[in-house]
Amino acid sequence: MPDTTRPLNPPFRAEHIGSLLRPRNLLDARRRHEAGEINMAELGAFEDDAIRNVVALQEKAGLQVVTDGEFRRGTYSDSFTTSGITGISNLETEEAGWSKSDTHGHRTAQRIPRVVDQIRWAGPRNAQNFAYLKSLTQVTPKVTIPGPAYIHYRAGRDNISHDIYPDLDNFWSDLVSAYHEEMRALADEGCTYLQIDETSLVKLGDPRVRQLLADRGDSWDDLLRLYTDVVNSVVSGAPVGMAIGIHICRSQNVNWQADIGYDPIAPTLFNDMNVDSYFLEYDNQRAGSFEPLALVPKGKVVVLGLVSSHRQELETNDYLKRRIEEASAFIDLDQLALSPQCGFSTGAGMTDTASIQMQARKLALIVDLAREIWGS
Repeated sequence: MPDTTRPLNPPFRAEHIGSLLRPRNLLDARRRHEAGEINMAELGAFEDDAIRNVVALQEKAGLQVVTDGEFRRGTYSDSFTTSGITGISNLETEEAGWSKSDTHGHRTAQRIPRVVDQIRWAGPRNAQNFAYLKSLTQVTPKVTIPGPAYIHYRAGRDNISHDIYPDLDNFWSDLVSAYHEEMRALADEGCTYLQIDETSLVKLGDPRVRQLLADRGDSWDDLLRLYTDVVNSVVSGAPVGMAIGIHICRSQNVNWQADIGYDPIAPTLFNDMNVDSYFLEYDNQRAGSFEPLALVPKGKVVVLGLVSSHRQELETNDYLKRRIEEASAFIDLDQLALSPQCGFSTGAGMTDTASIQMQARKLALIVDLAREIWGS
C-alpha cells in the first residue's frame, strides 16, 4: 500500500499537462484579431473570460492544480520560444505544415526557430498572465513553458547565427540566463509550480531521428547529455520553493511521434536529470513498456499519462487500474500519479463541442481514480 500520509503537492496524484480545448468564441476572437478587426486589449478580454471559465471547469472536476489552459498561446512554444525571449525568428517551411522526408520516411517541422540575434529575456509577460490565473483560484496554479532543447533540436547549428554565436557555449549561456529571469519573475508573482515541456528528448531514441541528426552532424547520445546538462542548468536557477517537473512529450501528431519507448534515454533521464517529477506519455504502444521505470530513484515521482487527450472514448476504471498495477511492478506505487498523456489542445484549433465535454469527463475520471487508489 502507498504511504498516503506523504503529500505529493506538487505533483498531485491527479494531474493534467496544461493545454485545454479552446471555446469557439475564443478561437473566433483570435481570428478576428489576426484579421485586424479587434485590438489586443479586446482579444485579452475574451482570453480572460475563457480562462475564468476553464479554471472553474478544472476545479469542478476536483483537481488541486489548474492552468490557464494555455489560452493565450497559439501553440505550446509561443509562451517562451516565440514571445518570451528575443533573437528568434520562425522559418516557415511550407503551408501544409509538415513535409515528408524522401530519404528517411520521417517528417520535418513547418516552424523552425532561427537564432538571428542575441537571446535575451523579453520581460514579465508570462508572469503578468500568471498573476491573473492565480487571482482566480484557491488551488495550486501551474505554469508550463517549452524546454530549452527545443530551439537547438529543431534548428540545428545551421540555423543558429555563426555571427552572433560563433561559440555555442554562449548561446546556451544566454538561453539559460533567460530561463532564470523568467522563473524569478514568475516567483515574484507567487508561482510555486513550473512544468517544462521537453519534446526533444524521447525522439533521440528513435532510429529515424538518429539518422536525421547524424546527417546534420549531430550525435544523438551527445545531444542527450548536452540537453540534460542544459535542463539541469535551468533547474539550478529555480527560486526557493518552486517545484519543477518535466513533461517528456511525443507530440499529438502521430506522424511526428517517436516510435520507441523510454529505454534508450531512461538511465540519463532518471538518474542524471535534476528534477523530482516526470510526466511520461503511456497511452499507446509507441511508448513501450513500463520496464524503464525500474531506473527511477527513490524520492522521484512519475506521473503516468494513461488517459488519452485526443481519443473520444472514455477509459474505464478497470483499464487504468490494470495499467497502474503493471507499472507498479517496476516502481513503487507511492512514486506514481495519474494524468492525461498530453495536453488536450497543443494547437489552438484542436477543438469541438464533443471534445470539450469529453475533456471534462476525463479530468473527473482522473481525479476520482486517484482518490480511490491513493486516497488523495
